[in-house]
Amino acid sequence: MVSKTDRKMERTRRHIRVRTKISGTSECPRLCIYRSNTNIYVQIVDDTKGITLVSASTLDKEIKEKHSNIEAAKQLGALIAKRALEKNIKNVVYDRGGYIYHGVVKELAESARNGGLQF
Repeated sequence: MVSKTDRKMERTRRHIRVRTKISGTSECPRLCIYRSNTNIYVQIVDDTKGITLVSASTLDKEIKEKHSNIEAAKQLGALIAKRALEKNIKNVVYDRGGYIYHGVVKELAESARNGGLQF
């Protein structure tokens, strides 16, 4: 009998595989994304010190769209880019968190690039 695959476990495996290859430093921190059914969360993390430098989510007051959709991802990418540039962060490493580079994840990345972040 064929068993059904656990999507959360598969995403976690992909995320661990990606995290073994990339890491954020103080010169080039890691921009990581987490996407739930209702919201999107983005952080810029310095892995050498283990601290979050900048964070944003769809729960912030600056975001008009309060769901996990493409419009919210565009607004969130622009917001995280603006907050990062205020702290003089220009270069980042993009960590898609095991998600497929498609839809919300892709729009957030493109909006952050348009906002001034380089990755």
